Amino acid sequence: MGKRLLLAWLVACWPGWGIAAPLPVEEVAPGVFVYAGAHEETSAANRGAIANVGFIVGRRCVAVVDTGGSLAVGQGLREAVRVRTELPVCYVINTHVHPDHLLGNAAFAGDKPSFVGHARLPAALAARARTYLAALSRALGPEAGGTPLVPPDTLVQDTLTLDLGGRRLALRAWPTAHTDQDLTVFDEQTGTLWLGDLLFVERIPAVDGSARGWLQVMASLRGLAVQRAVPGHGPATVAWPAALDAQERYLATLVEETRRALQRRLTLQQAVDSVGHAERGKWRLFDLYHPRNVTAVYTELEWED
Repeated sequence: MGKRLLLAWLVACWPGWGIAAPLPVEEVAPGVFVYAGAHEETSAANRGAIANVGFIVGRRCVAVVDTGGSLAVGQGLREAVRVRTELPVCYVINTHVHPDHLLGNAAFAGDKPSFVGHARLPAALAARARTYLAALSRALGPEAGGTPLVPPDTLVQDTLTLDLGGRRLALRAWPTAHTDQDLTVFDEQTGTLWLGDLLFVERIPAVDGSARGWLQVMASLRGLAVQRAVPGHGPATVAWPAALDAQERYLATLVEETRRALQRRLTLQQAVDSVGHAERGKWRLFDLYHPRNVTAVYTELEWED
């Protein structure tokens, strides 16, 4: 079954399609709408609405930026679009592979949009699909509802410009940082930069790519002329570039202290028990994610030249 035909079948057959309550989005700039996700892990209570998602309205059509952590969240976002405009959704942009940002894609199948992502996103999604869907089923139970995965059909190797009708979006694929498929979206009309999980605010960053690479990407991001920024987690918009400061401090601390731990020949467990603990109390979900981050950075730096 071809992709378009499959999506049409999903629209026709999915129980309760299109009847979700609209997500409560905030208009952070003219035509730019953001839902700020909860600082929680996915659960039956939040249905996977834990990441910042939203949409941008042009004169011709709408671009959605990330779709949430389940079909139900995607449906709520689609209803939020319907409340604001009758224009079709012509693009669904995924900023990276993590499930809280893209498991709602299928809710937009009826618009027949282009699904847009980093050139490395399809491979990452294929490798993780079974794990992600199994985790969603454990977290939501029946609410998971067999959420279907929809991969991108338009890939960004370097940069790509999308036209919504009198409104241009500049997309950029970044080197390995938070993941190896991070994509940003810049709305030229309002100077709004959607960072996906290249920026965490309040919730602890999660290293799934390269901490050193992430610090380098952040240095490049600081040089961008931006009026406002939308992080992947945190408030709907944040001050720029000051919002990068806390994350930069955390990642730099991880790298520096892990490097010293390796020089002292500490084991991985000893590093987990000692690295970066001055950061506790400064981040939500610290105890859940910090040990994983130390493990990732230890592995990254273990064979450093």
